[in-house]
Amino acid sequence: MVFSVNRIGPGLPSFPVSRLPIPGPFPVYDPAFMTPPPLEVRDLKKSFGGIVALDGVSLEMPPGEILGLLGPNGAGKTTLVRSVVGRVVPDSGSLRVFGQPPEHPDAVASRGWVPQEISLYPLLTPRENLWTFGRYQGLSGAELDSAIDRSLEWSGLADRAKDRTSSLSGGMRRRLNMAAGTIHSPKLLLLDEPTVGVDPQSRERIYTMIAELKARAVSLVYTTHYMEEAERLCDRIAIIDHGRIIAAGTRDALVRSTLGVNQTVRIDADAPIAPALREKLERVGAKVDGLRVLLLADDPPKQIRDLLEAFHGENAGVADLTLKHATLEEVFLNLTGRELRE
Repeated sequence: MVFSVNRIGPGLPSFPVSRLPIPGPFPVYDPAFMTPPPLEVRDLKKSFGGIVALDGVSLEMPPGEILGLLGPNGAGKTTLVRSVVGRVVPDSGSLRVFGQPPEHPDAVASRGWVPQEISLYPLLTPRENLWTFGRYQGLSGAELDSAIDRSLEWSGLADRAKDRTSSLSGGMRRRLNMAAGTIHSPKLLLLDEPTVGVDPQSRERIYTMIAELKARAVSLVYTTHYMEEAERLCDRIAIIDHGRIIAAGTRDALVRSTLGVNQTVRIDADAPIAPALREKLERVGAKVDGLRVLLLADDPPKQIRDLLEAFHGENAGVADLTLKHATLEEVFLNLTGRELRE
């Protein structure tokens, strides 16, 4: 039998993994030794008055996965996250964190949450903030001191440990917010828009922090509105809209199942597109959005030629033409629509 033992230690940066190499054509993980998945959601429903926030959400995470949770404003992301962390009580359905309901002490100890809003004490120093949040999580003594030191190093704030938090930059506060939410070394972490409003350097540092969490086998639910961020960081993506998970899978699987092809042709016209040209473009399968023309391409050379002939036939000019791989943003807009959600 072959199995591996993951031990989540009390400090942030060190999560040693030991593997016992016993010969034989066996799976690395024997199901008899596997713990329940980090997160199981089954047919979760929640309404606020007459507004349906969750309408039968179901999903499951394997250990060590980064699951991107995407959706328009008001789609149900926040309600789902708050249900997982125990801030919202669902009307029906089931939710388990490592096999336990959200309010169970074991679930609380194994779960971390970093909200989008900065949840820090501005008049305290980073070290004092981490001490406070560590005490909230039941840490004390040498264990707490070690967790604080490691958290400061992990977040790149060791040299600012004694400065008042209110004097830190926005990116530093974001990183401290993450450190405060992970001071107790959770095995499941919910990250809500962790890079909102930060500069490119701080964003890259946050990406490095997330990569280190993944390397320690921490499971993450990652909500974001930045599609390129989800493509870069997430193993799998779930798209939620109107309280339901409407699609889930890897980036490539979502592109194939939603768009059917993996390339798009984009043309930017140099002037408003006349009705006659619009009709020709739509006849060959293109979508016209203002000055932009988009076409899903399964035969790019022929389809590009058809588009350019349509422009030439109407004496219309092309400002730019691009052939590129289909993006997660195109999948998202195709599934949820282009109308504004305020």
